[in-house]
Amino acid sequence: MARLWFVTGAGRGLGRAFVEAALAHGDTVVATVRRDDALDDVAARFPALHRRRLDVADHATVRAVVDEVATSTGIPDIVVNNAGYGLVGAVEELGEAEIRAQFDVNLFGALWVTQAVLPHLRRRGSGRIVQVSTVGAVGHLPLFGAYNATKWALEGLSAALADEVRPHGIGVHLLQLGGFATDWAGASMRFATADPAYAQTRAAILGQPDYPTPEQVAAAVEQPAEDAGEWAEAPPSVAAEALLTLLDQPDPPLRTVIGNGAHDMVRIALEGRRDDYLKDPAFTWPGPPATPARH
Repeated sequence: MARLWFVTGAGRGLGRAFVEAALAHGDTVVATVRRDDALDDVAARFPALHRRRLDVADHATVRAVVDEVATSTGIPDIVVNNAGYGLVGAVEELGEAEIRAQFDVNLFGALWVTQAVLPHLRRRGSGRIVQVSTVGAVGHLPLFGAYNATKWALEGLSAALADEVRPHGIGVHLLQLGGFATDWAGASMRFATADPAYAQTRAAILGQPDYPTPEQVAAAVEQPAEDAGEWAEAPPSVAAEALLTLLDQPDPPLRTVIGNGAHDMVRIALEGRRDDYLKDPAFTWPGPPATPARH
């Protein structure tokens, strides 16, 4: 049977890929966008696409839009909290407004949508909530502290949510994504005001002592690195197909790692955390799960 999706941040990048994959699969999609003309080309090909203007940081509007969709189109079977953006800056460089805006979209936006849709899913007794996260929610990267913090918070919130709503027939899934060829690292990226004290850190992470200009960002997007190898950014369609596969699993996991090099990134992050914990002689890192006895 065709499913109904509700996808935020659907105008481009990963959100657009999720929308197109669901529609191509024969499902119906309500896509939230920031511009009225977003996804015009997709709408021309798929009559099952419905669009709603939405800023996920607007709590009252989120609830109104979700309730309206539940009444006019139906209760979603799959909710994808994809809306988000990257903020680059050393912790000392970040202004209050920048940090609050980052959390308003990446964390609270997902929370408002989740809270708005849950009463509808509980009454029906089924549904899936998909939180788009990152391998940066397992580890960290200098200059990405605020972004990583929003995703670490989303992970903790979603893990608790999964246990809370499982008795109501609702599944929760975290997509821990590696690098994808989207506008996330392009025009969507925002940068703090550079402090000279962190020029060396910027050079190590970004390859230059200052934050890039819009022109430099555009040029980098048009000419991606040629030597990335297995770490090269994957097309967004890879993440979309992985999500469709995940949703078809009879017992899907809470966390799914997706993207070129993403599994290595998670392994490296967990190894680093293990080594840090092992500096405490009273701590013992958990061993591998026991092999069930054969009878």
